[in-house]
Amino acid sequence: MVTDMKMVAKTDKGVVRDSNQDAYACGELPGEVAWAVVCDGMGGHSGGNIASKLAVKVISDKITSCYNSKMRDSSIKNLLDSAITAANLEVFDMADAHNELFGMGTTVVCAIVRGDYAFVAHAGDSRAYVASCDSIRQITTDHSLVQDLLDRGKITEDEAENHPNKNLITRAVGVDKSIEVDFAESELNSDETLILCTDGLTNYVTSDEMLEDIKDGQYYAFADRLVKRANKNGGGDNITVVAISN
Repeated sequence: MVTDMKMVAKTDKGVVRDSNQDAYACGELPGEVAWAVVCDGMGGHSGGNIASKLAVKVISDKITSCYNSKMRDSSIKNLLDSAITAANLEVFDMADAHNELFGMGTTVVCAIVRGDYAFVAHAGDSRAYVASCDSIRQITTDHSLVQDLLDRGKITEDEAENHPNKNLITRAVGVDKSIEVDFAESELNSDETLILCTDGLTNYVTSDEMLEDIKDGQYYAFADRLVKRANKNGGGDNITVVAISN
């Protein structure tokens, strides 16, 4: 998918999984504003797929119906918070009403990019990065067991990379009645790209490899290249990438 806003996106089930429990949506708002949401579902049977699709729909609908060009920065943050909160309730209530969906949930990372500023909200281990031709930095912090151990100095960065509990997250949409949402904000210079992705990318592609794939500035190829790289490196999970260039 390519839009006029220098935005590209791609999702893929990978080379190991039978189905894709990732979901995403992205689009444009009045005043040359871009938005995107990426979710990575979890839960037995079709639960993860249902959770991620439902969360993407609720968040997308909230953003597109409630955003207006006169919003202050703080109002954009509140919009993203309320969108994720609404999605959390919808997913939780659906899981509560159907025994076969009990325990389903989804990570989320979503963003609104206005002018040269990106506003990001997230829960779980789907991530946001800001990258240019010569640097890449992660602007979200995972809500995961491994990140907690890392923050407390219990493990090293190298140990975190291959930790056996790397897939255990500590926060997700739909698991509890309430959810705590974290925020990240970043300036986006004219040569920088905001990348939203699921762990199917970050567990198989290093930051250096990501940088290698985007350093030529050909934004329209970013999502496809990164998904291909993840599959080449094992493709053990669903992969979703949204890239928004300024």
